[in-house]
Parts: sequence; C-alpha cells; structure tokens
Amino acid sequence: MTTAPAQAQARPWMSVAIEPRYLIVFLITLVLAVGEWRYGILGGYERLATTLGVCIVTEVFLSWWLRGRVANVASAYITGISLALLTKPQANILWPFALGAFLAITSKYVLTYRGRHLWNPSNFAIALMVLVAADSVAILSHQWGNDIWTNLVIWFFGLLIAWRAKVLHVTLTYVACFIAFALLRHVIVGGPLFAELAPITGPMYQLFVFFMVTDPRTTVSTTRGRIVVVAIVALVETLIRLGGDFQLSLLRPFYVSPPILALAIVGPIAMFIDLRRTVGPPDGRTVKA
Repeated sequence: MTTAPAQAQARPWMSVAIEPRYLIVFLITLVLAVGEWRYGILGGYERLATTLGVCIVTEVFLSWWLRGRVANVASAYITGISLALLTKPQANILWPFALGAFLAITSKYVLTYRGRHLWNPSNFAIALMVLVAADSVAILSHQWGNDIWTNLVIWFFGLLIAWRAKVLHVTLTYVACFIAFALLRHVIVGGPLFAELAPITGPMYQLFVFFMVTDPRTTVSTTRGRIVVVAIVALVETLIRLGGDFQLSLLRPFYVSPPILALAIVGPIAMFIDLRRTVGPPDGRTVKA
C-alpha cells in the first residue's frame, strides 16, 4: 500500500509526464521514429545529430548569456527534430542543418517584441533558407501514401496531445480550412481531387499542424484570434498555390513551400498586432515548438 508521503513524492513526476511540452516531445519523437523506420526520411543520423547539437548548444548559451539562466531544452529538442526532418539539401551537405538550427534558436532571442518571439523558430529558419538558398535547400515532400495505419497512429496521438495542450481548435481549424480550400482549388483548376487532399497525410503537414501553427509562444492570446489567424494562414497558402497554378511570377519564390511561407508571413504580423493590444505580461503559456 502506498503511503501518503510516497504519493506526494510521485505527483511531481506525474505532472511532468503529462505536461504539454513533454507530450509534444513524445509526439515529435514518434513522427521521427515512424518516418525513419518506414521511409528513411531522415537521410542520415549525422543530420539529426548536427541539428539537435547546434539547437541545444545555442539555446543553452543564449539563455545563460542573455537571461542569466539555462533554459529548458525541450523547445530546442522539438525545433531540432523539426528541422532535421523538414530540411532537405540538394546535395549531401550538412551546413543547412547547422545554419538552420542556429537561425531558429537565435530568432527566439533576437526577433522579439514585449518579451515574446514573433516567429515559430523552425518555421522562421526554414522559410528564410528556402527563400535565400533555394538552390541548396528544399523541404521534405514525402507522403505516407496509402499506409493508413501510420497515418492513424500519428493523427491519433497528435489530436490527443493537441487536446491536452489546449490547441486542438487550432489544428482542427487548419485541417478544415485546408480541405475546404483544396476543394475550391479543385473546382478552379481541375485535376484529381485526391492530389489536392493528399499532402495533409504526409509528415511535413503533420509537423506543420501539430507543432508550428499551434505553438503557444507564437500564437495570439485569444481562442477566436487563433482560429481567425490559422484560417488566414490556410487562405494565404491557397493563394500562393493558385499563383503557381496560373504561373504568377511575383509569387514564384513562395512556391517552394506554401504552408511554411504563409505561416512565416501571417503569424508574426498577427503576433505583433496582438501584443500591441495586450496590456500587461504575457499569458504564461509554456509549450514551445
């Protein structure tokens, strides 16, 4: 029989185990493990080691130097795995992983307003690299295909953890908007409907809907605001895709990854406006991505 003191000692460990940030660590590790096991999407463990190493070292150094304390590295771990999975260099090179990791973590300490960073770290790094180094860096485009069990496992845990982290409304809004806009694109440009819907089954979109658009540190402060912002992200993504369909040269740099670049445009603007309107300290949400 467990005594009261023993139960009291166990509770902190239980609270850590179910804290949203550690649930997200579990989910992104699951995406990594399944993707590498089934499809080898990582492309070499040296890429993961480089990205994670630079992320963690940069996080530890900057947090100690600028804030006088060493930050929890869970955020750096999530960012590192996201970058390792999404970054796909055109050649067998490692510098995009090291540079992306450095840019991602540094953005949290440099691109800030009222004590909050404006960009999701991995979103910022990937968006910047594909814009300025498109000849060397691409985005993961692999899809799980018809492997329904892989999709079910990822989406089950993803939705469960999004619910536990209180960001399920963000994920579901984006998914609903993606499907609606995919149907609209199908009506406008034609082509197979499945081809319009298939991308959301892939690991890139799973990372996007569970980690990037839901990042509490870079989303606005109200539930309604988060729903509106993520719907706008889906709309801008669709406009970029339609620009590619009609070969609009002005939008050509954005064709490499419409969702990543749509979030990189809309997210910081929404955060800046929200922080300008907010009086007092941040709301204290702690989950990072």
